[in-house]
Amino acid sequence: QVQLVESGGGLVQAGGSLRLSCATSGRTFNIMGWFRQAPGKEREFVAAIRWTGSTYYADSVKGRFTISRDNAKNTVYLQMNSLKPEDTAVYSCAARVSSGSYYYPSGYDYWGQGTQVTVSS
Repeated sequence: QVQLVESGGGLVQAGGSLRLSCATSGRTFNIMGWFRQAPGKEREFVAAIRWTGSTYYADSVKGRFTISRDNAKNTVYLQMNSLKPEDTAVYSCAARVSSGSYYYPSGYDYWGQGTQVTVSS
């Protein structure tokens, strides 16, 4: 059974950093992504990485967040620097079996439970 387990969320002051981890069990995926959802808002794309290592970022986090993966450990990371209060959300990792679009949540096959990130001003 496939499981995605996130860790690393928490409370941080604006300008600070956090690193999220997402450990997968069961298999390796073509695309791993991070999404976030703030209260009253829709889930939005944050970052994604393909098996090949290609990475993609939302404009709002480009230059501040870095996604990486350790295929040997079946783990994907999201390093978040220069955090802003508007980054506050529940962050979820997701896994897609097939290649294709990384952007839409509906394209992903498995999801983690989510981890809260709160950035205080």
